[in-house]
Amino acid sequence: MTLEERLKELEKRNREAELGGGEARIERQHKAGKLTARERIDLLMDKGSFEEIDRFVVHRSDNFDMGSTKIVGDGIVTGFGKIDGRLVYIFAQDFTVFGGSLSEMYAKKVCKIMDMAMKVGAPIIGLNDSGGARIQEGVVSLGGYADIFLRNTLASGVVPQISAIMGPCAGGAVYSPAITDFTLMVKDTSYMFVTGPDVIKTVTHEEVTMEELGGAMTHNSVSGVAHFAMDNDRACLAAIRELLSFMPSNNMEDPPMKQTSDDPYREIPELNTTVPENPNTPYDIRDIIRPVMDDRYFFEVHEHFAKNLVVGFGRLGKKPVGIVANQPAYLAGVLDIQASRKGARFVRFCDAFNIPLITFEDVPGFLPGVNQEHGGIIVHGAKLLFAFSEATVPKITVITRKAYGGAYCVMASKHIRTDFNFAYPTAEIAVMGPEGAVNIVYRKELQKASDPEEKRKDLVNEYKTLFANPYIAAEMGFVDEIIAPSTTRKKLISVLDSLSTKREGLPPKKHSSIPL
Repeated sequence: MTLEERLKELEKRNREAELGGGEARIERQHKAGKLTARERIDLLMDKGSFEEIDRFVVHRSDNFDMGSTKIVGDGIVTGFGKIDGRLVYIFAQDFTVFGGSLSEMYAKKVCKIMDMAMKVGAPIIGLNDSGGARIQEGVVSLGGYADIFLRNTLASGVVPQISAIMGPCAGGAVYSPAITDFTLMVKDTSYMFVTGPDVIKTVTHEEVTMEELGGAMTHNSVSGVAHFAMDNDRACLAAIRELLSFMPSNNMEDPPMKQTSDDPYREIPELNTTVPENPNTPYDIRDIIRPVMDDRYFFEVHEHFAKNLVVGFGRLGKKPVGIVANQPAYLAGVLDIQASRKGARFVRFCDAFNIPLITFEDVPGFLPGVNQEHGGIIVHGAKLLFAFSEATVPKITVITRKAYGGAYCVMASKHIRTDFNFAYPTAEIAVMGPEGAVNIVYRKELQKASDPEEKRKDLVNEYKTLFANPYIAAEMGFVDEIIAPSTTRKKLISVLDSLSTKREGLPPKKHSSIPL
């Protein structure tokens, strides 16, 4: 056979691989509102940068007449390429081939690129669209999942891992995305669950649709399993590119800087009136976060889950930062079980990948209630406390208003190694709010008073004068500086620059034992 003939054979096989399950199945994929695996990769990667690996791999199972049906690629496209000029490794499940089901060889392809990503220190992106384990292959398929889970675990905190759920993801398949750092889902076309509606109906007699059980909004707003809910495949892929722009390629690098013409010394006069004079009046904490960031841009994460806490990414003086903020506009900004989980996970991600943490604090305490206590608010709240305490990246806190009780300690207080703690003049730092404190501290005086209500008002005002301000904390050194809100941006950028060479470690240990 001549070289020309060999090249024609190669071209023929390449075309065969690119067709996946064939034109009819590709058409069905499009009719379902989904792109194919290769179309997704082309949209995600910098143009012309993708290099495929293991294009011609096929399964090696003969059970159930599988030997007569072999499709090159075996249901998954793997390789590497660049996003914004930075190397990433990727696998994209191909639903047109055996429903994207995972086989022994399919798993080997995934493991190979995960191993390579770890060796070179590059992010791993998984585009999930699969019917689950390939039943015809039995235990080797299950073993393939476990091989992937192990690599997800070993890669955790070493290279960023992002999962996009762009179709079905059920059974054991859900545990790989659950281990990764961020999970995106597509509305109406994706779902995740361990057991499907039919099994649930059989076992528990509950009737539920796939969307209600494990759709994008369910996991974004109820379970918190997913971090983003996107309208379609294109929006999902664009969000991955944006997310990656805030993080380094691995845990040994600093996050990438982005040029901006935004003045680092810009003052923000409107912040002087953002926090209401009445301490019980709600306001949106994002009205403080956005103006402070470079170009007033804030990329929120977990937007629909535990709305009493806001987390996300922004930039200050070109440098990426992670934001953790109480949200007074929702449940008064209290910390509860879900908010604590949400915050702890985000803090630990930022710490693992050298992303400084900025905390905006306005918290009246932890949410009271039997359900919270029985649900383990103690241990869940401890997760957030543990995460902030353990973090060694630069940490800066701004107390905008309330900082009460144990929640004051948890929200990156000076006592848990936060580098700089600022407070607005509107800050209130105390064990509890004035009304509750007066009822306890002055109980006897109130009982003896001829006019208990008038006496209570006087005592509340007295307590506010003593404690509803940041000056006692400043006198003790727990607050480094009381600042005008309008100066927040330049203060943060100034101290962030001063922390650029920060080095802080932890006692020698195998690993910590976070209260899970």
